[in-house]
Amino acid sequence: MLELMTGRPVIPEELKSGPFTLEEAQRALTRGHLQGASWRRIGRGVYVWAGLAESPALLLQAVSRRLPTGAAFSGLTAGWLHGLDLSPCDPVEVTVPDACGISARAGVAVYRAELSERDVVRRRGLPVTSALRTVVDLASRLSLVDAVVAADLALHERLIELPQLRAHVSAHPGRKGTARLRRVVELAEPATESAMETRLRLLLVLAGLPRPQAQVPLHDERGRFLGRPDLYYAAERLGLEYDGGSHRNSLVEDNRRQNRLSNAGHRLLRFTAADVYRRPQSIVEHVPAALACPGQSPQSPAARRAVSRRR
Repeated sequence: MLELMTGRPVIPEELKSGPFTLEEAQRALTRGHLQGASWRRIGRGVYVWAGLAESPALLLQAVSRRLPTGAAFSGLTAGWLHGLDLSPCDPVEVTVPDACGISARAGVAVYRAELSERDVVRRRGLPVTSALRTVVDLASRLSLVDAVVAADLALHERLIELPQLRAHVSAHPGRKGTARLRRVVELAEPATESAMETRLRLLLVLAGLPRPQAQVPLHDERGRFLGRPDLYYAAERLGLEYDGGSHRNSLVEDNRRQNRLSNAGHRLLRFTAADVYRRPQSIVEHVPAALACPGQSPQSPAARRAVSRRR
Protein backbone atom coordinates (compact mmCIF):
# COMPACT_ATOMS: atom_id res chain seq x y z
CA MET A 1 0.00 0.00 0.00
CA LEU A 2 1.62 3.24 -1.10
CA GLU A 3 -0.35 5.81 0.84
CA LEU A 4 -1.58 6.18 4.38
CA MET A 5 -5.14 7.27 5.12
CA THR A 6 -3.83 10.84 5.33
CA GLY A 7 -2.89 10.70 1.66
CA ARG A 8 0.81 11.16 2.32
CA PRO A 9 3.02 8.70 0.41
CA VAL A 10 4.79 5.90 2.18
CA ILE A 11 8.52 5.96 1.35
CA PRO A 12 9.80 2.43 0.70
CA GLU A 13 12.95 1.82 2.73
CA GLU A 14 14.78 0.33 -0.24
CA LEU A 15 14.51 3.67 -2.06
CA LYS A 16 15.87 5.85 0.75
CA SER A 17 19.54 4.88 0.58
CA GLY A 18 20.52 6.24 -2.83
CA PRO A 19 19.62 6.81 -6.48
CA PHE A 20 17.30 4.43 -8.27
CA THR A 21 16.00 3.98 -11.82
CA LEU A 22 12.43 3.87 -13.02
CA GLU A 23 12.72 0.13 -13.47
CA GLU A 24 13.81 -0.30 -9.85
CA ALA A 25 10.93 1.85 -8.62
CA GLN A 26 8.20 0.01 -10.53
CA ARG A 27 7.75 -2.56 -7.80
CA ALA A 28 6.91 0.10 -5.19
CA LEU A 29 5.94 3.33 -6.93
CA THR A 30 4.02 4.62 -9.89
CA ARG A 31 5.20 7.39 -12.23
CA GLY A 32 2.69 9.68 -10.58
CA HIS A 33 4.34 9.20 -7.21
CA LEU A 34 7.75 10.03 -8.71
CA GLN A 35 6.37 13.38 -9.79
CA GLY A 36 5.53 14.26 -6.19
CA ALA A 37 7.54 16.27 -3.68
CA SER A 38 9.02 13.17 -2.05
CA TRP A 39 11.42 12.60 -4.96
CA ARG A 40 13.72 14.55 -7.20
CA ARG A 41 15.18 13.69 -10.57
CA ILE A 42 18.99 13.83 -10.68
CA GLY A 43 19.62 12.35 -14.09
CA ARG A 44 17.94 10.86 -17.10
CA GLY A 45 15.68 8.16 -15.70
CA VAL A 46 17.35 8.38 -12.27
CA TYR A 47 15.64 9.60 -9.10
CA VAL A 48 16.44 10.02 -5.43
CA TRP A 49 14.44 10.45 -2.25
CA ALA A 50 14.13 14.15 -1.41
CA GLY A 51 15.25 13.44 2.16
CA LEU A 52 18.80 12.73 0.97
CA ALA A 53 21.05 15.80 0.95
CA GLU A 54 22.76 16.67 -2.32
CA SER A 55 26.42 15.63 -2.39
CA PRO A 56 29.12 14.62 -4.87
CA ALA A 57 28.80 11.01 -3.73
CA LEU A 58 25.08 10.98 -4.50
CA LEU A 59 25.62 12.45 -7.96
CA LEU A 60 28.36 9.93 -8.75
CA GLN A 61 26.13 7.07 -7.67
CA ALA A 62 23.49 8.35 -10.10
CA VAL A 63 26.00 8.64 -12.96
CA SER A 64 27.32 5.15 -12.23
CA ARG A 65 23.86 3.69 -12.88
CA ARG A 66 24.28 4.54 -16.55
CA LEU A 67 27.94 3.63 -17.08
CA PRO A 68 28.58 0.88 -19.63
CA THR A 69 30.56 -2.26 -18.84
CA GLY A 70 34.30 -1.54 -18.72
CA ALA A 71 33.85 2.14 -17.81
CA ALA A 72 35.24 3.85 -14.71
CA PHE A 73 35.35 7.27 -13.09
CA SER A 74 38.64 8.94 -13.96
CA GLY A 75 40.59 12.20 -13.75
CA LEU A 76 39.66 14.65 -11.00
CA THR A 77 36.58 12.59 -10.13
CA ALA A 78 38.74 9.52 -9.54
CA GLY A 79 41.19 11.61 -7.50
CA TRP A 80 38.36 12.72 -5.21
CA LEU A 81 37.13 9.16 -4.84
CA HIS A 82 40.67 8.18 -3.80
CA GLY A 83 40.41 10.78 -1.02
CA LEU A 84 42.33 13.68 -2.58
CA ASP A 85 41.30 17.32 -2.22
CA LEU A 86 40.16 17.71 -5.83
CA SER A 87 36.92 18.88 -7.45
CA PRO A 88 34.93 15.76 -8.43
CA CYS A 89 31.90 17.06 -10.31
CA ASP A 90 32.91 20.04 -12.45
CA PRO A 91 32.45 18.07 -14.64
CA VAL A 92 32.19 14.43 -13.64
CA GLU A 93 34.92 12.59 -15.57
CA VAL A 94 34.51 9.04 -16.87
CA THR A 95 36.57 6.84 -19.16
CA VAL A 96 34.69 4.39 -21.38
CA PRO A 97 35.91 1.69 -23.82
CA ASP A 98 36.87 2.90 -27.31
CA ALA A 99 34.07 0.98 -28.98
CA CYS A 100 31.39 2.23 -26.62
CA GLY A 101 28.70 4.35 -28.27
CA ILE A 102 28.11 6.56 -25.23
CA SER A 103 28.45 10.29 -25.85
CA ALA A 104 29.05 13.30 -23.62
CA ARG A 105 26.19 14.24 -21.32
CA ALA A 106 25.36 17.35 -19.38
CA GLY A 107 27.84 17.65 -16.53
CA VAL A 108 29.82 14.58 -17.62
CA ALA A 109 33.09 14.57 -19.61
CA VAL A 110 33.63 11.30 -21.48
CA TYR A 111 37.11 10.01 -22.40
CA ARG A 112 37.76 6.91 -24.48
CA ALA A 113 40.43 4.34 -23.66
CA GLU A 114 40.76 0.65 -22.98
CA LEU A 115 41.22 0.05 -19.26
CA SER A 116 42.92 -3.13 -18.10
CA GLU A 117 41.93 -4.94 -14.92
CA ARG A 118 44.80 -3.36 -13.00
CA ASP A 119 43.70 0.09 -14.20
CA VAL A 120 40.39 -0.14 -12.32
CA VAL A 121 39.68 -0.41 -8.59
CA ARG A 122 36.58 0.21 -6.49
CA ARG A 123 36.23 3.14 -4.14
CA ARG A 124 33.01 3.88 -2.25
CA GLY A 125 31.50 1.02 -4.20
CA LEU A 126 32.18 2.66 -7.57
CA PRO A 127 34.55 1.70 -10.42
CA VAL A 128 37.49 4.12 -10.38
CA THR A 129 40.78 4.31 -12.26
CA SER A 130 43.70 3.24 -10.06
CA ALA A 131 45.75 5.92 -8.31
CA LEU A 132 48.59 5.43 -10.80
CA ARG A 133 46.30 5.58 -13.84
CA THR A 134 44.55 8.62 -12.35
CA VAL A 135 47.79 10.60 -11.98
CA VAL A 136 48.87 9.56 -15.49
CA ASP A 137 45.54 10.75 -16.91
CA LEU A 138 45.65 14.04 -15.03
CA ALA A 139 49.15 14.74 -16.35
CA SER A 140 47.67 14.90 -19.85
CA ARG A 141 44.37 16.61 -18.98
CA LEU A 142 45.47 19.42 -16.66
CA SER A 143 47.90 22.31 -16.83
CA LEU A 144 51.42 21.49 -15.68
CA VAL A 145 50.95 23.18 -12.30
CA ASP A 146 47.59 21.52 -11.61
CA ALA A 147 48.99 18.14 -12.68
CA VAL A 148 51.90 18.46 -10.24
CA VAL A 149 49.45 19.49 -7.50
CA ALA A 150 47.48 16.29 -8.07
CA ALA A 151 50.65 14.18 -8.18
CA ASP A 152 51.95 15.73 -4.95
CA LEU A 153 48.65 15.02 -3.18
CA ALA A 154 48.71 11.38 -4.30
CA LEU A 155 52.37 10.96 -3.37
CA HIS A 156 51.94 12.56 0.06
CA GLU A 157 49.00 10.25 0.83
CA ARG A 158 51.14 7.33 -0.35
CA LEU A 159 48.60 6.25 -2.92
CA ILE A 160 51.51 5.99 -5.34
CA GLU A 161 55.30 6.33 -5.18
CA LEU A 162 57.73 8.17 -7.43
CA PRO A 163 59.41 4.92 -8.59
CA GLN A 164 56.01 3.78 -9.94
CA LEU A 165 55.64 6.96 -11.97
CA ARG A 166 59.22 6.75 -13.23
CA ALA A 167 58.69 3.12 -14.22
CA HIS A 168 55.54 4.07 -16.14
CA VAL A 169 57.45 6.79 -18.02
CA SER A 170 60.22 4.33 -18.90
CA ALA A 171 57.71 1.68 -20.05
CA HIS A 172 55.84 4.07 -22.37
CA PRO A 173 58.52 6.32 -23.93
CA GLY A 174 56.61 7.11 -27.10
CA ARG A 175 53.05 7.22 -25.82
CA LYS A 176 51.10 10.46 -26.11
CA GLY A 177 51.36 12.43 -22.87
CA THR A 178 54.56 10.74 -21.64
CA ALA A 179 56.67 13.88 -22.14
CA ARG A 180 54.28 15.87 -19.95
CA LEU A 181 54.20 13.09 -17.34
CA ARG A 182 58.01 13.05 -17.29
CA ARG A 183 58.00 16.77 -16.48
CA VAL A 184 55.39 16.24 -13.76
CA VAL A 185 57.56 13.53 -12.20
CA GLU A 186 60.60 15.84 -12.28
CA LEU A 187 58.70 18.56 -10.41
CA ALA A 188 56.79 16.35 -7.97
CA GLU A 189 57.60 16.39 -4.25
CA PRO A 190 56.10 13.73 -1.92
CA ALA A 191 56.90 15.74 1.23
CA THR A 192 54.61 18.60 0.23
CA GLU A 193 51.63 18.82 2.57
CA SER A 194 49.15 20.99 0.64
CA ALA A 195 48.20 22.11 -2.84
CA MET A 196 49.19 25.72 -2.07
CA GLU A 197 52.66 24.64 -0.96
CA THR A 198 53.03 22.98 -4.36
CA ARG A 199 51.87 26.12 -6.13
CA LEU A 200 54.32 28.26 -4.15
CA ARG A 201 57.22 25.91 -4.93
CA LEU A 202 56.39 25.75 -8.63
CA LEU A 203 56.07 29.53 -8.83
CA LEU A 204 59.71 29.74 -7.79
CA VAL A 205 61.04 26.82 -9.83
CA LEU A 206 59.27 27.76 -13.05
CA ALA A 207 60.61 31.31 -12.65
CA GLY A 208 64.14 29.88 -12.78
CA LEU A 209 64.94 30.03 -9.07
CA PRO A 210 66.70 27.15 -7.26
CA ARG A 211 64.40 24.39 -6.09
CA PRO A 212 63.88 24.57 -2.31
CA GLN A 213 63.62 21.55 -0.04
CA ALA A 214 60.19 20.72 1.38
CA GLN A 215 59.23 20.24 5.03
CA VAL A 216 62.76 20.23 6.46
CA PRO A 217 62.89 19.82 10.27
CA LEU A 218 65.25 22.36 11.85
CA HIS A 219 67.01 21.99 15.22
CA ASP A 220 69.21 24.20 17.37
CA GLU A 221 72.75 23.41 18.50
CA ARG A 222 71.41 21.27 21.33
CA GLY A 223 69.26 19.26 18.97
CA ARG A 224 66.00 20.82 20.10
CA PHE A 225 63.31 21.02 17.43
CA LEU A 226 62.70 24.58 16.21
CA GLY A 227 60.25 24.19 13.37
CA ARG A 228 59.65 22.82 9.92
CA PRO A 229 59.21 25.42 7.17
CA ASP A 230 57.11 24.49 4.17
CA LEU A 231 60.09 25.25 1.91
CA TYR A 232 63.74 25.77 2.83
CA TYR A 233 67.00 26.92 1.25
CA ALA A 234 69.63 25.32 3.48
CA ALA A 235 72.73 27.23 2.33
CA GLU A 236 71.04 30.58 2.86
CA ARG A 237 69.13 29.43 5.99
CA LEU A 238 65.95 30.79 4.44
CA GLY A 239 62.52 29.30 5.06
CA LEU A 240 59.31 29.99 3.14
CA GLU A 241 55.83 29.47 4.54
CA TYR A 242 52.38 29.44 2.99
CA ASP A 243 49.88 30.97 5.41
CA GLY A 244 46.43 29.54 4.84
CA GLY A 245 43.31 29.67 6.98
CA SER A 246 44.87 27.47 9.65
CA HIS A 247 47.54 30.11 10.28
CA ARG A 248 44.90 32.46 11.69
CA ASN A 249 43.87 29.76 14.15
CA SER A 250 47.45 29.10 15.32
CA LEU A 251 48.89 32.61 15.15
CA VAL A 252 50.42 32.58 18.62
CA GLU A 253 52.28 29.30 18.17
CA ASP A 254 53.35 30.27 14.64
CA ASN A 255 54.84 33.51 15.98
CA ARG A 256 56.69 31.64 18.73
CA ARG A 257 58.05 29.21 16.15
CA GLN A 258 59.22 32.07 13.96
CA ASN A 259 60.97 33.65 16.94
CA ARG A 260 62.76 30.38 17.72
CA LEU A 261 63.94 30.11 14.12
CA SER A 262 65.05 33.73 14.04
CA ASN A 263 67.02 33.39 17.27
CA ALA A 264 68.81 30.38 15.79
CA GLY A 265 69.85 32.34 12.70
CA HIS A 266 67.13 31.23 10.28
CA ARG A 267 65.00 33.64 8.28
CA LEU A 268 61.39 33.13 7.31
CA LEU A 269 59.29 34.66 4.52
CA ARG A 270 55.52 34.20 4.67
CA PHE A 271 53.12 34.28 1.71
CA THR A 272 49.35 33.96 1.29
CA ALA A 273 46.97 32.80 -1.42
CA ALA A 274 46.62 36.43 -2.53
CA ASP A 275 50.39 36.55 -3.09
CA VAL A 276 50.42 33.32 -5.08
CA TYR A 277 47.39 34.08 -7.25
CA ARG A 278 47.34 37.88 -7.51
CA ARG A 279 50.89 39.05 -6.82
CA PRO A 280 53.20 36.23 -7.99
CA GLN A 281 55.79 38.73 -9.20
CA SER A 282 56.27 40.03 -5.66
CA ILE A 283 57.25 36.50 -4.57
CA VAL A 284 59.64 36.14 -7.48
CA GLU A 285 61.25 39.40 -6.36
CA HIS A 286 61.35 38.80 -2.59
CA VAL A 287 62.85 35.32 -2.64
CA PRO A 288 65.92 36.00 -4.87
CA ALA A 289 66.58 39.15 -2.87
CA ALA A 290 66.73 37.08 0.31
CA LEU A 291 68.87 34.44 -1.38
CA ALA A 292 71.32 37.04 -2.72
CA CYS A 293 71.78 38.73 0.66
CA PRO A 294 71.65 35.99 3.31
CA GLY A 295 72.43 38.33 6.18
CA GLN A 296 69.95 41.05 5.30
CA SER A 297 66.23 41.64 5.08
CA PRO A 298 64.74 41.22 1.58
CA GLN A 299 63.51 44.82 1.92
CA SER A 300 66.96 46.30 2.58
CA PRO A 301 68.60 48.57 -0.06
CA ALA A 302 71.37 46.01 -0.63
CA ALA A 303 68.82 43.27 -1.26
CA ARG A 304 66.91 45.41 -3.73
CA ARG A 305 70.14 46.21 -5.59
CA ALA A 306 70.89 42.48 -5.78
CA VAL A 307 67.53 41.86 -7.41
CA SER A 308 68.18 44.66 -9.90
CA ARG A 309 71.51 43.08 -10.88
CA ARG A 310 69.76 39.75 -11.55
CA ARG A 311 67.35 41.35 -14.03
